[in-house]
Formats: sequence, C-alpha cells, structure tokens
Amino acid sequence: MALFNRKRTADTAGNTAPAATAAVLDADPALAALTGDYTIDPAHSSIGFTVRHAMVTNVRGAFGTYEGALRLDGADPSRSTASLDVTIASIDTGIADRDNHLRSADFFDAESFPLMTFRSTAAERVDGDRYRITGDLTLRDVTKPLTIDLEFHGSATDVYGAERVGFEGSAEILRSDWGLTWNAALETGGVMVSDKVKLLFDISAVKAAPQA
Repeated sequence: MALFNRKRTADTAGNTAPAATAAVLDADPALAALTGDYTIDPAHSSIGFTVRHAMVTNVRGAFGTYEGALRLDGADPSRSTASLDVTIASIDTGIADRDNHLRSADFFDAESFPLMTFRSTAAERVDGDRYRITGDLTLRDVTKPLTIDLEFHGSATDVYGAERVGFEGSAEILRSDWGLTWNAALETGGVMVSDKVKLLFDISAVKAAPQA
C-alpha cells in the first residue's frame, strides 16, 4: 500500500508522465487522512544496531530510552519530518561489562555526550511503500548527514482508539566518522570491532488527537 501516489498528466502526444511539481500529488483519501503529528511509542518500537565482532560474528544491541516525533504530510511527502533523541546510557547488548565499556570514553562517552539526536532535512518516496529520509545525526558532538531507508507497514486504530502508523528502516554508518575509533588488533589479523555499523529502526507512532 503506497502512502502517496503521484498524479500523471498527458502531454500533447497523449503520453502520460509524472506531473511537473509536487503540488499535484494525488493521495488515496484514506491515506491522506494520515496527515498529522505523531509521537513515537517506545513500548512498541525499537532502535538498535548490529556491528561485526572479531571479524566473524555480529553483536546486536538496542537503546531502551528515547523520544521521537513525526510530522506526516499526506499531500506532499517531501514536507514530512522526523526528530529523535536517544539516551546513550540506555544502551543494552545483553552483557553488562560490554555495555559499560560502550558508555565509557573509549566509545560513546555517555557522561560527556548523553544524547544521540537525529533531525530530518528531507524526505521522499522511492517507490511503492519504500521511503527515504535524510537528516543530521549528532553523536559525541559531531554532526554528519544520515540517510535512512524506510518501509511503510501501514496504519491501524488500536484497541484504545489511537491511530498508529508503522515504519521499519535501516542505515549504515562508519562509526569513525563520529569519533568512535577505539579498536584492538587481532592476532589472526583484522580488528575486534568493525568500523561499519548498521542502525535498525522499527517504529510505531501514535497520532496526536486534534486540538479543540
């Protein structure tokens, strides 16, 4: 189910082509009704990562504390926005000693830089239910661009009457770009922790009630 459908116009030869401007977007009325402000629901969402360890396996982790908001525009997806604030100290890989090391100055330095933030700068539909959002990721006081590929999973009204939307997405970064450079050499060659990290997003967001 596509969130947005682009209207097509006919040229003088009778051929159809995408309309020239974003102003002529034609959305299914049911999907256009999704326009509004949403709050990410941490109880039904997850923000995690995977990184290669010792060159042979992946370590998986997640952040347990975060706040986020979406603004979805059903008439023009390019006007949709997203923001996210993640508490670094809430990192959890299932091993307490490893989590404490990740919180230390060797990695995130959670005491000096308690938050990781994302602020979108652009959004677009790629095709079908696939979307792409670009923005600024700030980590350890370093801000770099980040592009997240997303799949729209649909919308629903839950048992409490709340309107929800769901997205799943991922992005790959080089942690060294944000100053996370700690590593250890392996006797067999290679390093303990890969520079490449895959970020994973599974988002359920609740639409704000209309103001009276």
